Amino acid sequence: MSLDSLADFIAAIEKAGELVRITRPVRTHLEMAEIADRTMKLPDGGPALLFEKPLMPDGSISPIPVGINLYGSRKRMCLALGVERLDEVGDRIAEMIQLKVPDGLMGKLSMLPKLAEMAKYPPRVRSGKPACQEVVYQGDDINLDTLPILQTWPQDGGRYLTLPMVITRDPKTGGRNVGMYRVQVQGKRELAMHWQRHKSGAAHWREMADRGEKMPVVIALGGDPASLYSGSAPLPPMIDEFLFSGFLRKNPVELAKALTCDLDVPAEADIVIEGYVDPSEDLVMEGPFGDHTGFYSLADLYPRMHITAVTMKKKPIYPATLVGRPPMEDFWLGHATERIFLPLLRITVPEIVDYHMPAAGIFHNLVFASIDKQYPGQAYKVMHAMWGTGLMSLSKVLVIVDKDVNVQDEQEVWWVALNNIDPKRDVEFARGPVDVLDHASQHFSFGSKMGIDATRKWPEEGFTREWPEKIVMDDATKDAVDKMWGELGIGAVKRER
Repeated sequence: MSLDSLADFIAAIEKAGELVRITRPVRTHLEMAEIADRTMKLPDGGPALLFEKPLMPDGSISPIPVGINLYGSRKRMCLALGVERLDEVGDRIAEMIQLKVPDGLMGKLSMLPKLAEMAKYPPRVRSGKPACQEVVYQGDDINLDTLPILQTWPQDGGRYLTLPMVITRDPKTGGRNVGMYRVQVQGKRELAMHWQRHKSGAAHWREMADRGEKMPVVIALGGDPASLYSGSAPLPPMIDEFLFSGFLRKNPVELAKALTCDLDVPAEADIVIEGYVDPSEDLVMEGPFGDHTGFYSLADLYPRMHITAVTMKKKPIYPATLVGRPPMEDFWLGHATERIFLPLLRITVPEIVDYHMPAAGIFHNLVFASIDKQYPGQAYKVMHAMWGTGLMSLSKVLVIVDKDVNVQDEQEVWWVALNNIDPKRDVEFARGPVDVLDHASQHFSFGSKMGIDATRKWPEEGFTREWPEKIVMDDATKDAVDKMWGELGIGAVKRER
Protein backbone atom coordinates (compact mmCIF):
# COMPACT_ATOMS: atom_id res chain seq x y z
CA MET A 1 0.00 0.00 0.00
CA SER A 2 1.42 3.39 -0.99
CA LEU A 3 1.80 6.22 1.49
CA ASP A 4 -0.27 9.16 0.23
CA SER A 5 0.69 11.92 2.66
CA LEU A 6 3.37 13.11 5.04
CA ALA A 7 1.14 12.10 7.95
CA ASP A 8 0.93 8.57 6.49
CA PHE A 9 4.72 8.44 6.22
CA ILE A 10 5.27 9.60 9.79
CA ALA A 11 2.71 7.09 11.07
CA ALA A 12 4.53 4.31 9.19
CA ILE A 13 7.89 5.46 10.59
CA GLU A 14 6.45 5.41 14.12
CA LYS A 15 4.97 1.95 13.59
CA ALA A 16 8.43 0.78 12.49
CA GLY A 17 9.89 2.08 15.75
CA GLU A 18 12.01 4.76 14.09
CA LEU A 19 10.28 7.98 15.28
CA VAL A 20 11.02 10.10 18.35
CA ARG A 21 8.34 12.61 19.32
CA ILE A 22 9.83 15.66 21.06
CA THR A 23 7.17 17.18 23.28
CA ARG A 24 9.15 19.95 24.98
CA PRO A 25 9.41 23.34 23.21
CA VAL A 26 12.50 23.63 20.99
CA ARG A 27 13.56 26.75 19.10
CA THR A 28 13.35 26.81 15.32
CA HIS A 29 16.39 29.11 15.50
CA LEU A 30 19.43 26.76 15.57
CA GLU A 31 18.27 24.45 18.40
CA MET A 32 16.30 22.05 16.19
CA ALA A 33 19.24 21.91 13.81
CA GLU A 34 21.71 21.06 16.59
CA ILE A 35 19.46 18.27 17.86
CA ALA A 36 19.00 16.96 14.31
CA ASP A 37 22.74 17.12 13.55
CA ARG A 38 23.62 15.02 16.59
CA THR A 39 20.84 12.56 15.71
CA MET A 40 21.87 12.18 12.06
CA LYS A 41 25.39 11.24 13.09
CA LEU A 42 24.21 8.31 15.21
CA PRO A 43 24.81 4.78 13.81
CA ASP A 44 22.63 4.04 10.76
CA GLY A 45 21.37 7.64 10.65
CA GLY A 46 19.52 7.85 13.95
CA PRO A 47 15.73 8.12 14.34
CA ALA A 48 13.31 10.48 12.62
CA LEU A 49 12.26 13.43 14.81
CA LEU A 50 8.90 15.14 15.20
CA PHE A 51 9.09 18.42 17.11
CA GLU A 52 5.55 18.86 18.41
CA LYS A 53 6.05 22.32 19.98
CA PRO A 54 8.23 24.48 17.71
CA LEU A 55 9.31 27.58 19.63
CA MET A 56 9.13 30.53 17.25
CA PRO A 57 11.49 33.56 17.23
CA ASP A 58 8.76 35.69 18.87
CA GLY A 59 8.47 33.23 21.77
CA SER A 60 5.18 31.67 20.69
CA ILE A 61 4.55 27.96 20.14
CA SER A 62 3.64 27.06 16.56
CA PRO A 63 0.66 24.71 16.17
CA ILE A 64 2.46 23.16 13.16
CA PRO A 65 4.84 20.31 14.15
CA VAL A 66 8.20 19.98 12.39
CA GLY A 67 9.40 16.65 10.97
CA ILE A 68 13.12 16.21 10.32
CA ASN A 69 15.44 13.30 9.46
CA LEU A 70 12.41 11.52 8.02
CA TYR A 71 14.52 9.99 5.21
CA GLY A 72 17.63 9.58 7.32
CA SER A 73 18.13 5.81 7.29
CA ARG A 74 18.16 2.95 4.81
CA LYS A 75 15.01 1.50 6.42
CA ARG A 76 13.07 4.78 6.15
CA MET A 77 14.14 5.31 2.53
CA CYS A 78 12.81 1.83 1.74
CA LEU A 79 9.62 2.67 3.64
CA ALA A 80 9.20 5.89 1.65
CA LEU A 81 9.46 4.00 -1.64
CA GLY A 82 7.51 0.91 -0.57
CA VAL A 83 10.35 -1.60 -1.04
CA GLU A 84 12.39 -4.01 1.06
CA ARG A 85 15.60 -3.12 -0.80
CA LEU A 86 16.37 0.06 -2.72
CA ASP A 87 17.77 -2.07 -5.56
CA GLU A 88 14.22 -3.34 -6.20
CA VAL A 89 13.40 -0.04 -7.90
CA GLY A 90 16.50 -0.32 -10.07
CA ASP A 91 15.52 -3.88 -10.95
CA ARG A 92 12.11 -2.65 -12.15
CA ILE A 93 13.77 0.04 -14.27
CA ALA A 94 16.19 -2.51 -15.73
CA GLU A 95 13.28 -4.80 -16.61
CA MET A 96 11.51 -2.00 -18.49
CA ILE A 97 14.70 -0.98 -20.29
CA GLN A 98 15.20 -4.55 -21.48
CA LEU A 99 11.55 -5.03 -22.44
CA LYS A 100 11.40 -6.53 -25.95
CA VAL A 101 8.37 -7.58 -27.93
CA PRO A 102 8.47 -11.41 -28.06
CA ASP A 103 7.47 -13.55 -31.00
CA GLY A 104 4.08 -15.25 -31.08
CA LEU A 105 0.64 -14.22 -29.89
CA MET A 106 1.01 -15.70 -26.38
CA GLY A 107 4.33 -13.94 -25.90
CA LYS A 108 2.81 -10.60 -26.90
CA LEU A 109 -0.16 -11.17 -24.60
CA SER A 110 2.24 -11.84 -21.71
CA MET A 111 3.53 -8.26 -22.07
CA LEU A 112 0.11 -6.68 -21.57
CA PRO A 113 0.17 -6.63 -17.74
CA LYS A 114 3.53 -4.78 -17.75
CA LEU A 115 2.33 -2.28 -20.34
CA ALA A 116 -0.95 -1.79 -18.45
CA GLU A 117 1.01 -1.17 -15.23
CA MET A 118 3.09 1.52 -16.94
CA ALA A 119 -0.10 3.23 -18.16
CA LYS A 120 -1.27 3.72 -14.57
CA TYR A 121 1.56 6.04 -13.58
CA PRO A 122 0.70 9.48 -15.06
CA PRO A 123 -0.46 11.93 -12.35
CA ARG A 124 -4.14 12.75 -12.17
CA VAL A 125 -5.71 16.13 -11.46
CA ARG A 126 -8.29 15.76 -8.71
CA SER A 127 -11.63 17.56 -9.00
CA GLY A 128 -13.15 19.35 -6.03
CA LYS A 129 -11.38 21.03 -3.13
CA PRO A 130 -8.08 19.26 -2.33
CA ALA A 131 -6.71 18.74 1.17
CA CYS A 132 -3.85 21.16 0.47
CA GLN A 133 -6.36 24.04 0.12
CA GLU A 134 -8.42 23.51 3.26
CA VAL A 135 -6.93 26.77 4.60
CA VAL A 136 -6.16 29.67 2.24
CA TYR A 137 -4.24 32.92 2.82
CA GLN A 138 -4.02 35.65 0.18
CA GLY A 139 -3.09 39.31 0.01
CA ASP A 140 -2.24 40.92 3.34
CA ASP A 141 -3.10 37.70 5.19
CA ILE A 142 0.06 36.03 3.82
CA ASN A 143 2.74 35.87 6.49
CA LEU A 144 5.62 33.40 6.27
CA ASP A 145 6.58 34.32 9.83
CA THR A 146 3.73 32.11 11.05
CA LEU A 147 5.40 28.99 9.62
CA PRO A 148 8.04 27.14 11.72
CA ILE A 149 10.80 27.71 9.16
CA LEU A 150 14.25 26.86 10.49
CA GLN A 151 17.52 28.74 10.61
CA THR A 152 19.99 25.87 10.70
CA TRP A 153 23.48 27.42 11.16
CA PRO A 154 24.72 30.57 12.95
CA GLN A 155 26.08 32.37 9.87
CA ASP A 156 23.14 31.55 7.59
CA GLY A 157 21.61 34.57 5.88
CA GLY A 158 18.26 33.77 7.51
CA ARG A 159 15.56 31.12 7.60
CA TYR A 160 15.37 28.57 4.80
CA LEU A 161 12.94 26.10 3.31
CA THR A 162 15.19 23.05 3.08
CA LEU A 163 12.93 20.21 1.89
CA PRO A 164 10.65 21.79 -0.73
CA MET A 165 9.26 20.64 -4.06
CA VAL A 166 9.77 23.67 -6.31
CA ILE A 167 7.42 23.35 -9.30
CA THR A 168 8.01 25.23 -12.57
CA ARG A 169 7.16 24.77 -16.24
CA ASP A 170 9.44 24.78 -19.27
CA PRO A 171 8.15 27.70 -21.39
CA LYS A 172 9.31 25.98 -24.59
CA THR A 173 7.87 22.50 -24.13
CA GLY A 174 5.29 23.03 -21.41
CA GLY A 175 6.90 20.19 -19.46
CA ARG A 176 6.82 20.34 -15.68
CA ASN A 177 9.89 20.24 -13.43
CA VAL A 178 9.92 19.50 -9.72
CA GLY A 179 13.23 20.37 -8.06
CA MET A 180 14.56 20.47 -4.53
CA TYR A 181 16.38 23.75 -3.99
CA ARG A 182 17.04 25.76 -0.87
CA VAL A 183 14.74 28.79 -0.60
CA GLN A 184 15.49 31.74 1.68
CA VAL A 185 12.81 33.75 3.45
CA GLN A 186 13.24 37.43 2.56
CA GLY A 187 10.11 38.80 4.17
CA LYS A 188 6.51 37.96 5.00
CA ARG A 189 5.63 37.61 1.31
CA GLU A 190 8.98 37.22 -0.45
CA LEU A 191 11.51 34.44 -0.99
CA ALA A 192 14.89 34.10 -2.73
CA MET A 193 15.19 31.15 -5.13
CA HIS A 194 18.59 29.44 -5.08
CA TRP A 195 18.56 28.09 -8.63
CA GLN A 196 22.00 26.67 -9.45
CA ARG A 197 22.92 27.11 -13.11
CA HIS A 198 22.95 23.36 -13.79
CA LYS A 199 19.36 22.86 -12.59
CA SER A 200 16.16 22.81 -14.68
CA GLY A 201 14.49 25.55 -12.64
CA ALA A 202 17.33 27.92 -13.53
CA ALA A 203 17.01 27.02 -17.22
CA HIS A 204 13.28 27.82 -17.12
CA TRP A 205 14.00 31.15 -15.43
CA ARG A 206 16.61 32.09 -18.06
CA GLU A 207 14.13 31.31 -20.85
CA MET A 208 11.42 33.41 -19.18
CA ALA A 209 13.91 36.24 -18.73
CA ASP A 210 14.71 36.14 -22.46
CA ARG A 211 10.98 36.36 -23.18
CA GLY A 212 10.45 39.14 -20.64
CA GLU A 213 7.60 37.23 -19.01
CA LYS A 214 6.77 36.59 -15.37
CA MET A 215 7.43 33.03 -14.30
CA PRO A 216 4.87 31.18 -12.16
CA VAL A 217 6.37 29.15 -9.33
CA VAL A 218 4.80 26.89 -6.73
CA ILE A 219 6.54 25.43 -3.67
CA ALA A 220 4.94 22.35 -2.11
CA LEU A 221 5.91 21.17 1.37
CA GLY A 222 4.98 17.67 2.45
CA GLY A 223 2.76 15.30 0.52
CA ASP A 224 3.56 11.69 -0.29
CA PRO A 225 7.16 10.65 0.48
CA ALA A 226 7.89 9.26 -3.00
CA SER A 227 7.06 12.60 -4.64
CA LEU A 228 9.27 14.50 -2.23
CA TYR A 229 12.14 12.11 -2.99
CA SER A 230 11.52 12.47 -6.75
CA GLY A 231 12.15 16.22 -6.46
CA SER A 232 15.71 15.40 -5.38
CA ALA A 233 16.34 12.79 -8.10
CA PRO A 234 18.48 13.71 -11.15
CA LEU A 235 15.84 12.83 -13.73
CA PRO A 236 16.27 13.63 -17.45
CA PRO A 237 14.40 16.84 -18.37
CA MET A 238 11.74 14.96 -20.36
CA ILE A 239 10.71 12.82 -17.36
CA ASP A 240 7.98 14.32 -15.17
CA GLU A 241 8.89 13.90 -11.49
CA PHE A 242 5.26 13.14 -10.58
CA LEU A 243 5.18 10.46 -13.27
CA PHE A 244 8.35 8.98 -11.77
CA SER A 245 6.78 9.20 -8.31
CA GLY A 246 3.76 7.28 -9.60
CA PHE A 247 6.15 4.62 -10.91
CA LEU A 248 7.85 4.42 -7.51
CA ARG A 249 4.53 4.25 -5.64
CA LYS A 250 2.90 1.95 -8.18
CA ASN A 251 0.01 4.37 -7.85
CA PRO A 252 -0.61 7.73 -9.59
CA VAL A 253 0.05 10.98 -7.76
CA GLU A 254 -3.07 13.11 -7.35
CA LEU A 255 -2.65 16.77 -8.24
CA ALA A 256 -4.80 19.88 -7.91
CA LYS A 257 -4.89 23.25 -9.65
CA ALA A 258 -3.10 26.05 -7.84
CA LEU A 259 -5.35 28.97 -6.93
CA THR A 260 -3.37 31.91 -8.30
CA CYS A 261 -1.26 30.46 -11.14
CA ASP A 262 -1.53 27.89 -13.89
CA LEU A 263 0.44 25.11 -12.21
CA ASP A 264 -0.58 21.84 -10.57
CA VAL A 265 0.34 20.98 -6.99
CA PRO A 266 0.23 17.70 -5.02
CA ALA A 267 -3.30 17.45 -3.64
CA GLU A 268 -1.96 15.98 -0.38
CA ALA A 269 0.75 18.60 0.17
CA ASP A 270 0.73 19.95 3.72
CA ILE A 271 1.62 23.53 2.77
CA VAL A 272 1.70 25.19 -0.68
CA ILE A 273 3.31 28.55 -1.45
CA GLU A 274 2.19 30.04 -4.78
CA GLY A 275 3.76 32.98 -6.54
CA TYR A 276 5.89 34.27 -9.39
CA VAL A 277 9.35 35.51 -10.31
CA ASP A 278 9.62 38.68 -12.40
CA PRO A 279 12.80 38.49 -14.54
CA SER A 280 12.73 42.25 -15.07
CA GLU A 281 13.40 42.85 -11.38
CA ASP A 282 16.84 43.14 -9.85
CA LEU A 283 18.22 40.01 -8.24
CA VAL A 284 18.39 39.83 -4.46
CA MET A 285 21.23 38.77 -2.19
CA GLU A 286 20.78 35.18 -1.02
CA GLY A 287 22.96 33.46 1.60
CA PRO A 288 25.33 32.66 3.16
CA PHE A 289 24.09 29.12 3.82
CA GLY A 290 25.61 26.20 5.73
CA ASP A 291 25.60 23.69 2.87
CA HIS A 292 25.95 19.95 2.30
CA THR A 293 29.66 20.42 1.64
CA GLY A 294 30.11 21.10 5.36
CA PHE A 295 31.16 24.67 4.56
CA TYR A 296 29.17 27.87 4.15
CA SER A 297 28.34 28.74 0.56
CA LEU A 298 28.82 32.44 -0.01
CA ALA A 299 26.07 34.97 -0.53
CA ASP A 300 25.22 35.71 -4.15
CA LEU A 301 22.48 37.22 -6.30
CA TYR A 302 19.38 35.14 -7.10
CA PRO A 303 15.79 35.76 -8.26
CA ARG A 304 13.10 37.02 -5.89
CA MET A 305 9.78 35.16 -5.64
CA HIS A 306 6.64 37.14 -4.82
CA ILE A 307 4.01 35.11 -2.95
CA THR A 308 0.41 35.34 -4.14
CA ALA A 309 -1.12 32.64 -1.91
CA VAL A 310 -0.31 30.24 0.92
CA THR A 311 -2.60 27.23 1.27
CA MET A 312 -2.45 24.31 3.67
CA LYS A 313 -4.21 21.44 5.36
CA LYS A 314 -6.13 22.10 8.57
CA LYS A 315 -3.48 20.16 10.47
CA PRO A 316 -0.28 20.43 8.44
CA ILE A 317 3.16 19.08 9.27
CA TYR A 318 6.19 21.13 8.24
CA PRO A 319 8.97 18.99 6.66
CA ALA A 320 12.57 20.13 7.06
CA THR A 321 16.07 18.79 6.73
CA LEU A 322 19.54 19.88 7.68
CA VAL A 323 22.69 19.81 5.60
CA GLY A 324 26.26 20.22 6.79
CA ARG A 325 29.28 18.11 7.58
CA PRO A 326 28.47 14.53 6.52
CA PRO A 327 26.97 12.13 7.25
CA MET A 328 23.56 13.81 7.18
CA GLU A 329 20.02 12.94 6.07
CA ASP A 330 20.78 13.88 2.47
CA PHE A 331 23.25 10.98 2.24
CA TRP A 332 20.32 8.55 2.40
CA LEU A 333 18.39 10.44 -0.29
CA GLY A 334 21.52 10.33 -2.44
CA HIS A 335 22.09 6.66 -1.66
CA ALA A 336 18.59 5.86 -2.92
CA THR A 337 19.39 7.71 -6.14
CA GLU A 338 22.63 5.74 -6.46
CA ARG A 339 20.82 2.40 -6.25
CA ILE A 340 17.80 3.40 -8.36
CA PHE A 341 19.74 4.89 -11.27
CA LEU A 342 22.43 2.21 -11.66
CA PRO A 343 20.53 0.54 -14.57
CA LEU A 344 20.29 3.88 -16.39
CA LEU A 345 24.01 4.53 -15.94
CA ARG A 346 24.69 1.07 -17.38
CA ILE A 347 22.92 2.06 -20.61
CA THR A 348 25.73 4.53 -21.24
CA VAL A 349 28.50 2.60 -19.50
CA PRO A 350 27.51 -1.10 -19.69
CA GLU A 351 30.75 -2.43 -18.16
CA ILE A 352 29.94 -0.85 -14.78
CA VAL A 353 29.16 -3.56 -12.22
CA ASP A 354 28.40 -1.21 -9.32
CA TYR A 355 29.15 2.29 -8.09
CA HIS A 356 29.01 4.16 -4.80
CA MET A 357 29.11 7.78 -3.65
CA PRO A 358 30.50 7.74 -0.08
CA ALA A 359 29.17 10.24 2.45
CA ALA A 360 32.47 12.11 2.79
CA GLY A 361 32.43 12.77 -0.95
CA ILE A 362 29.14 14.74 -0.65
CA PHE A 363 27.89 13.14 -3.89
CA HIS A 364 30.03 14.99 -6.42
CA ASN A 365 33.50 14.95 -4.87
CA LEU A 366 34.15 11.19 -4.92
CA VAL A 367 32.65 8.24 -6.81
CA PHE A 368 33.81 4.62 -6.70
CA ALA A 369 33.00 2.37 -9.68
CA SER A 370 33.75 -1.31 -10.27
CA ILE A 371 33.95 -2.55 -13.85
CA ASP A 372 34.13 -5.83 -15.74
CA LYS A 373 37.45 -5.06 -17.39
CA GLN A 374 37.75 -6.72 -20.81
CA TYR A 375 40.53 -4.75 -22.53
CA PRO A 376 43.43 -2.41 -21.74
CA GLY A 377 42.59 1.22 -21.11
CA GLN A 378 38.97 0.43 -20.28
CA ALA A 379 39.14 2.25 -16.94
CA TYR A 380 39.92 5.49 -18.79
CA LYS A 381 37.05 4.90 -21.20
CA VAL A 382 34.73 4.52 -18.18
CA MET A 383 36.05 7.68 -16.50
CA HIS A 384 35.32 9.85 -19.52
CA ALA A 385 31.95 8.18 -20.15
CA MET A 386 30.89 8.93 -16.57
CA TRP A 387 32.09 12.53 -16.86
CA GLY A 388 29.85 12.81 -19.92
CA THR A 389 26.70 11.50 -18.20
CA GLY A 390 24.19 13.88 -16.59
CA LEU A 391 25.11 15.24 -13.16
CA MET A 392 27.91 12.64 -12.99
CA SER A 393 29.71 15.25 -15.09
CA LEU A 394 30.29 17.19 -11.86
CA SER A 395 32.21 14.32 -10.21
CA LYS A 396 35.57 15.61 -9.04
CA VAL A 397 37.34 12.30 -8.27
CA LEU A 398 36.55 8.91 -9.84
CA VAL A 399 38.17 5.70 -8.57
CA ILE A 400 37.81 2.72 -10.94
CA VAL A 401 38.38 -0.80 -9.59
CA ASP A 402 37.84 -4.36 -10.83
CA LYS A 403 34.51 -6.17 -10.50
CA ASP A 404 35.62 -8.30 -7.52
CA VAL A 405 35.94 -5.19 -5.31
CA ASN A 406 32.92 -4.28 -3.18
CA VAL A 407 32.54 -0.55 -3.81
CA GLN A 408 29.98 -0.28 -1.00
CA ASP A 409 32.85 -1.00 1.42
CA GLU A 410 34.91 2.19 1.42
CA GLN A 411 37.85 0.67 3.30
CA GLU A 412 38.06 -2.21 0.82
CA VAL A 413 38.11 0.22 -2.11
CA TRP A 414 40.91 2.31 -0.66
CA TRP A 415 42.88 -0.79 0.40
CA VAL A 416 42.76 -2.16 -3.16
CA ALA A 417 43.22 1.20 -4.87
CA LEU A 418 46.20 2.33 -2.82
CA ASN A 419 47.89 -1.04 -3.42
CA ASN A 420 47.12 -1.11 -7.15
CA ILE A 421 48.13 2.34 -8.32
CA ASP A 422 51.35 3.87 -9.45
CA PRO A 423 50.39 7.56 -9.09
CA LYS A 424 52.27 8.87 -12.10
CA ARG A 425 51.00 6.10 -14.39
CA ASP A 426 47.44 5.62 -13.15
CA VAL A 427 46.08 9.12 -12.50
CA GLU A 428 44.25 11.03 -15.25
CA PHE A 429 43.39 14.73 -15.05
CA ALA A 430 40.60 16.37 -17.03
CA ARG A 431 38.74 19.69 -17.10
CA GLY A 432 35.03 20.37 -17.13
CA PRO A 433 32.03 21.63 -15.17
CA VAL A 434 32.08 21.29 -11.39
CA ASP A 435 29.42 21.84 -8.77
CA VAL A 436 28.71 25.53 -8.14
CA LEU A 437 29.23 24.87 -4.41
CA ASP A 438 32.82 23.69 -5.01
CA HIS A 439 34.80 26.44 -3.28
CA ALA A 440 38.20 24.97 -4.28
CA SER A 441 37.80 25.02 -8.07
CA GLN A 442 39.95 27.46 -10.00
CA HIS A 443 36.88 29.16 -11.47
CA PHE A 444 33.23 29.30 -10.44
CA SER A 445 31.52 26.09 -11.66
CA PHE A 446 34.52 25.13 -13.85
CA GLY A 447 37.61 23.24 -12.83
CA SER A 448 39.65 20.06 -12.95
CA LYS A 449 38.83 16.41 -12.22
CA MET A 450 40.91 13.39 -11.33
CA GLY A 451 40.40 9.78 -12.42
CA ILE A 452 42.28 6.95 -10.71
CA ASP A 453 42.71 3.63 -12.53
CA ALA A 454 42.95 1.15 -9.64
CA THR A 455 42.29 -1.94 -11.77
CA ARG A 456 44.79 -4.75 -12.27
CA LYS A 457 47.24 -3.67 -14.97
CA TRP A 458 47.63 -5.63 -18.17
CA PRO A 459 50.83 -6.14 -20.23
CA GLU A 460 49.28 -4.01 -22.99
CA GLU A 461 49.11 -1.17 -20.46
CA GLY A 462 52.87 -1.36 -20.03
CA PHE A 463 52.94 -3.55 -16.91
CA THR A 464 55.55 -6.29 -17.34
CA ARG A 465 55.96 -7.46 -13.73
CA GLU A 466 54.01 -10.31 -12.11
CA TRP A 467 50.73 -9.17 -10.50
CA PRO A 468 50.22 -10.76 -7.05
CA GLU A 469 47.10 -12.55 -5.83
CA LYS A 470 45.02 -11.37 -2.87
CA ILE A 471 45.51 -13.24 0.40
CA VAL A 472 42.38 -15.39 0.92
CA MET A 473 41.87 -18.37 3.25
CA ASP A 474 40.60 -21.56 1.62
CA ASP A 475 36.90 -22.46 2.05
CA ALA A 476 37.56 -25.79 3.81
CA THR A 477 39.45 -24.06 6.63
CA LYS A 478 36.80 -21.36 6.89
CA ASP A 479 34.07 -23.99 7.19
CA ALA A 480 36.02 -25.89 9.87
CA VAL A 481 36.50 -22.72 11.92
CA ASP A 482 32.83 -21.77 11.47
CA LYS A 483 31.84 -25.05 13.15
CA MET A 484 34.11 -24.52 16.17
CA TRP A 485 33.58 -20.77 16.52
CA GLY A 486 30.86 -20.99 19.17
CA GLU A 487 33.22 -22.89 21.48
CA LEU A 488 35.99 -20.30 21.34
CA GLY A 489 34.36 -17.57 23.47
CA ILE A 490 35.48 -14.75 21.19
CA GLY A 491 32.04 -13.43 20.25
CA ALA A 492 30.46 -12.67 16.90
CA VAL A 493 32.91 -11.90 14.11
CA LYS A 494 31.98 -11.34 10.49
CA ARG A 495 33.41 -14.00 8.15
CA GLU A 496 35.50 -12.54 5.35
CA ARG A 497 34.14 -13.01 1.83
